[in-house]
Parts: sequence; C-alpha cells; structure tokens
Amino acid sequence: MSRIIGIDLGTSTTEAAVYRNGRPEMIINFSNEIVTISAVGMDDQGNWVVGERARAQLLLSPENTAIEIKRKIGSGEKISVGGTTWTPSELSARILEYVRSYASKYLGEDIQRAVISVPAYFNEIQRQETMAAGRRAGLIVERILNEPTAAALSYGLDHMDEESHVLVYDLGGGTFDVTLLEMFDGVLEVKASSGDNQLGGKDFDEKICEWMIREFHRKTGVNPSKDPYAMVRIKDEAERCKKMLSTQESVSILLPALAKKENTPLDLDLELTVGAFEKMTKDLLERTHQPIDVVLQDGGISEKEIDRVILVGGATRMPMVAKEIEQYLGIRPEEVVDPDYAVAQGAAIQAAIIAGEIDPSEGLLMTDVNPFSLGVRCFDGFTDDHMSVVIPRNATIPVTRKEVYSTSFDYQTEALIQVYQGESDIASRNHFLGKFTIGGIPSRRIGRDGGERVEVSFSYDMNGMLKVEAVVSETGRKASIQIDMMNGEEDDPEERIDVSGWKRSTLAPKYRSLLRKAERELKKLEIDEEEEAFDEMEEIVYRLKRAILKEDAPKAEEAGNELGELLLAGDE
Repeated sequence: MSRIIGIDLGTSTTEAAVYRNGRPEMIINFSNEIVTISAVGMDDQGNWVVGERARAQLLLSPENTAIEIKRKIGSGEKISVGGTTWTPSELSARILEYVRSYASKYLGEDIQRAVISVPAYFNEIQRQETMAAGRRAGLIVERILNEPTAAALSYGLDHMDEESHVLVYDLGGGTFDVTLLEMFDGVLEVKASSGDNQLGGKDFDEKICEWMIREFHRKTGVNPSKDPYAMVRIKDEAERCKKMLSTQESVSILLPALAKKENTPLDLDLELTVGAFEKMTKDLLERTHQPIDVVLQDGGISEKEIDRVILVGGATRMPMVAKEIEQYLGIRPEEVVDPDYAVAQGAAIQAAIIAGEIDPSEGLLMTDVNPFSLGVRCFDGFTDDHMSVVIPRNATIPVTRKEVYSTSFDYQTEALIQVYQGESDIASRNHFLGKFTIGGIPSRRIGRDGGERVEVSFSYDMNGMLKVEAVVSETGRKASIQIDMMNGEEDDPEERIDVSGWKRSTLAPKYRSLLRKAERELKKLEIDEEEEAFDEMEEIVYRLKRAILKEDAPKAEEAGNELGELLLAGDE
C-alpha cells in the first residue's frame, strides 16, 4: 500500500506532512516552501495555477482568481473563475491536486492516500464536500480529522505520560474551533468541541479594511470599495498590517494612487496602532467566549480545572489573543506546538496510526466526539417538524443510543424515519442526512396508552458510519439505513438532479438492459401498490442513472450490482 500523508487544507494556507523516522515531517512544495497559499486561478492561457502564482495574479485578474474557498464549503454557493462557475469542492480539489503532486515528488512515490483535517465544527455536508474534493484530486481519503484533535495528537506525541485537561484554541484564517481533551496513560480523549465557522484571521483583516475605507472616504469623498482592484490592494495591506502589529506598536500605511477624483490620483496615508487595532477587533475575540463556555459545560469541568491551553492557527500569533484568553480563563496559553504546522503534523500522526506505523497498544490512543446532535423528525403534539435528539452533541464515539416513538394517527401502518443533524428544535432547519420507511405496523386506533411503539436506534462509529434502525415493538419488523458520514454523495442529500440524459453517456450501453427490466418491474410494483418495494427500487434506479450520467464507473457498478440483486430476489 502507498504511504498516507496528512493534509491541513486551510482557508489561507495549506500544508502537508508525513510520518517517518518516528516523527512527523513537513513536506516541501515546488517553490521550496512548507506553506502553500490556498488560492486557485486561471492564467491568460486558460491553465490552472495554484498557490503563490494564483495569489500573485489576484491584483491584476481578480475575476480569474479564488481565495478563502474553504469558507464557502457546504454553502451551496458557486465561485466564478475564468468566466465559469465552480463549486468550492471543485476548486479545493485543485489545491489538493497540487499537494498530491508535490508530495509525490518529495517522497519519490505516487501518493494516493491522505488524512485531511477540517474544523471540528464542520457539519457533515461540509465534511462530505471536503471528501469529494479529495476524491476529485485522485486521493483515497482515509480519515477526516478534526483540526484541534490533530493539533492535540501533535502535542501528545511527546507528552504521553501526562495527565491533564487540555483546551485547544484553534483560530485559523477562516474558522475558529475550541476542543477540550483529557490526557491520561497515552490516551487523548476528546470531551467536547464547539466553534464558529465564520470567524478567523480574515475577519481581523476585514476590520482593518473597513477602517481604511472609512478613513479614505472621510478624507477624499471617494469610496474605494466599489473598485475591485483597489480592494485587492486594501486587503493585501490589511493583512500586512495585522502581521506587523504582532511585533511592533504601530504601522504606517501608504497606498499611492489608490483612486482618482477628477483625474487626480488620491493616496491612502494612515497610521494604525496596536491599541486601535485591539479596540476595533474586540468584538471578534469576544465571539470566542461562547464556544469556550459550551465545551466546558458539555465536558463537565470548570475553567479552574484546565491544566493547559494550546494555541493553534496562524491568527493566534496576534499577542492580543493570548492576552484575551488569560483574562477570560485565568490561565496563560502555552506555545508548545507550532501554530502553523501542528494540524498537518497531527494529521500525519493519524495517518501513521492508520497505516500501522504507530502501534496503539504502545500509547497514543485517541477518542473523539460527534460535534452536532443526531436525531429524527417527529410529531410532538404541536408540529410534525420537531427534532428529537437520539445522540446528543459531544457524545463520545463509537456510541449507540435508542429512543421509542409512537404512531401519531389511527390505523397508521408505516412510518417515515427522517434523519437530521444539528441543534435546532425544528428539524427542517438542521441538515438532512437520509430517510427510510418502516412498514408492518399493526393497523389500530390509538388507545389510552398511545399508539404503536417503534424503537429507533442510532449507532455511530469512529469511521464515520451511522446506522439507523427502526423496529416495530409488537411484530419485530425491522428497517434501517446506513449513512457513510465520511463518504457521502457529492450532491446535496436533498437535491436530486435531472438524470433523463443518461442514455447519452458512454456507460449507458452496459446498463441499458438492466434498467429496462427495472422500469418494467417498477410499473408492476406501482400497479400492485407495493409502495415500500417501489421506493427502494426507484431510489437504486435513480442512483444508477446518476452515476451513468456522471460517467462514474465505480458507483455505476455498485448501483448496478445492487439493482441486479434486487431484481433477482424479486424473481425468486
């Protein structure tokens, strides 16, 4: 089997590492750098460019360049590059292709397997789109690993004998996570995670941008925010200022000819102090308090029981971050890992554990939690859109939980089990994961003791597999669904695409006969009113046609085999 690498796919930068000679080792890219800028663009010849080359063309060609792609993962938003719209997953795949290419050269072998890190507070749609990006880049994604957990692995490698509660504070370029861990006897047990996927170093840059725009407008009467080229220069300068203020008390800003007024060039000339910067970003740091409170409450400890705070993410290099944490928690954070590299190094350690290069029996065992609640949609007496939680957020995985539900109307013979993830009491406001129908419920009126009982169990394992099973208590009739939380479909689970053009695909001839037989069987099931069998076969037919349409041979073969077995069982 090929070597497995660890990849930190970040909002601002991306890094990769490999575990060898007993240590995680950062991988050098084609520019002889460890850090790759997370930017993607298309040059004048229509060729894709990644990293510093893409960032360099941003000023002159912003319409052909994309940055901060990670923030749009899972949003359904498209990004325009080179006159064409792309999904965040497709553009992220370009970055991962570049990483795979330079890692293969660095290690002297074709890299095909990776562990990719994501914010702990990424939902399953965001995780699935990250997985899809890896697949598009030609990678087998062995594990999606939470970034704070990865950083804790990096720290834990040299502290396996330690017994302590560790708070990992991860403020990256575009996302914020906080995770509470307990370390004992070489075990890293994740107790709780929380975060904010729209808070990061870029928001601190944005505060400086807003201030610069206001000051320029106040002095000149010209609003530079309407000029995309001026805004690229302002954003670059804001990032420079933020970094400079980490090591000095003030910074001078000079952007010559930023705009024109009556054909006269106008310069931006300002001075920004640390004090002013801290004041304008105070609300951003205060937004980290609520996730900290959540993990302490869910983890069942007080701030006085925290033994160590570890800073991760490039934005934590701002001195005011450590100062704010010390004021809020009463403990000074420690610089015990490299905030820029710790996540990639931890991902490489996890890769080594998967590959068997690190023996779990000799220490460094890790547990994790599910960051969001998992449950079903049900009727609560007032609405049929209530979210009933089966596995609460921050439950240690693997985990199995059960709940018992009752039919909600007289003579109900089947129930639709809809699975959701999220914290809203209203199911439809959460993320839909999948559904199935359980039949065979005795047809009766609802009595004094309520309706017929249906027991629903959720089992969630370390590999991201969620199995949901429903059992009719009186008859023992069962139905279930298995949701691969780490390897979901690339389409939104609720969005179905038009597959009517499947016959034009090069894969169509292979499956035409099978689909004709299935469609004849569907008509028969519809006439016989066999709803459950009809729904099951219709779903497989749809998946097969979609795979054919997308020229996805492995998925087509999988769905084709499943459909063939179903038809064969029907013949018997």
